[in-house]
Amino acid sequence: MHPTHRRLLLCLLTLVPGMACAAWQVISAEPGKRVELDRASIKKDETGKSVARGRIILEKAIIDPKTSMSYRIVEAVNRYDCGSRSYSTLKRSYFKDEGELLREEDVKVQVEMPVRTGMLDDKLLREVCRPKPGGDATLAASRTADKVNEAAGELRKANEALVQKEVKRANLQTPSPEKTEPEAKPAAHAKPAVHAPIAVTAGAVTARVARSHFPTGNAAAGDTHAHIHWSYEGEGGPENWGKLKPEYATCASGKRQSPIDIRDGFRVDLEAIQFNYRPSPFRVVDNGHTIQVEVSGSHISLLGKTYELAQFHFHRPSEERVNGKTFDMVAHLVHKSEDGKLAVVAVLLEKGMEHPLIQSVWNNLPLEKNDYVTPPGLTIDVAQLLPEDRSYYTYMGSLTTPPCSEGVLWLVLKQTQPISPEQLAIFARLYRHNARPVQANFARMIKESR
Repeated sequence: MHPTHRRLLLCLLTLVPGMACAAWQVISAEPGKRVELDRASIKKDETGKSVARGRIILEKAIIDPKTSMSYRIVEAVNRYDCGSRSYSTLKRSYFKDEGELLREEDVKVQVEMPVRTGMLDDKLLREVCRPKPGGDATLAASRTADKVNEAAGELRKANEALVQKEVKRANLQTPSPEKTEPEAKPAAHAKPAVHAPIAVTAGAVTARVARSHFPTGNAAAGDTHAHIHWSYEGEGGPENWGKLKPEYATCASGKRQSPIDIRDGFRVDLEAIQFNYRPSPFRVVDNGHTIQVEVSGSHISLLGKTYELAQFHFHRPSEERVNGKTFDMVAHLVHKSEDGKLAVVAVLLEKGMEHPLIQSVWNNLPLEKNDYVTPPGLTIDVAQLLPEDRSYYTYMGSLTTPPCSEGVLWLVLKQTQPISPEQLAIFARLYRHNARPVQANFARMIKESR
């Protein structure tokens, strides 16, 4: 019997306790692959986030580098945060064909990925976060109606208050009989403006209140930033990050922000960083801020703690400075421990020879932003990015992008690595400048290998 028929029969007869019948819904279909969501798998976890299972069905099987066998279906269990529009992958399963499991793996480092409007992940998020029929939908609609009514009430009160204010101001401005100061003559075609102050108030005040509740580009500075996405220049630039969202406040108020100008460090015998990197499959994404490469199966160990490598990405020029010097680019290797602590290894890049690992990344750049390229049958060895001399600077800092969370252990390798002028030019065409300016040191301790 075909695996699909066998699985359906088991579901219908409920011969296997606890087995959930999948309800696969096609989310996207294009030549070569189909993306589906199992609606029956959607559920809330203990944190209130939504967990769901999805899969990609390939028309042609590809080789799995870990087993040297082929697979055609990849299932993933993802956790979606409907409020912040992000998701993370909890588990992946690889199938030779329908119902024929090849292998599965739990994702040790669960990276929160933003969901971009109009992309495939956005379609999945909307399906997962759609209110269920019945009580959930009614409750959601009721809450929305309450919010609308509340906003309407506040708007009405503000309108009335402003109308009264305008009427009062108009009465105060009405000239008394004793006043002889000349008034501006109306244009020949204009109508008499005896009641103009009150008449204008009825419409213009409402528009004025609406603008205060729904800010436009000409609104007050505090409101203007509310709808601007963070970037490296303009209104969304680094100087305004702290104003864009409440959760970005640390970008402006933090005392342990990164990057910094690394100087005047204590030269001591630092423990060597234990790099345990191995070749692994990878995927490349242009996330709108940089080129990012996601990998798995590698980690570092330092001070009795292990940090799993989640991804690495690039900045031009280097964000960190060393004794005032800026470098052509930098690669940030982001690691996370089991208790959620972050450690970032920075590899400074200077113009020189072509770098083979960077070229592998450039060879697989996606054609569209927020699209992922997962080269079939290819692996990447991040150890190639490391210099021979592993001495380093270290200090406590933050993420260099919003929300600028602090408590990040920074490990900046002293020896630079080369990158060719051609490789630099390719990145520069995508990102002319994507580096946060150096931040105040606030008397932080900096240590360096001697």
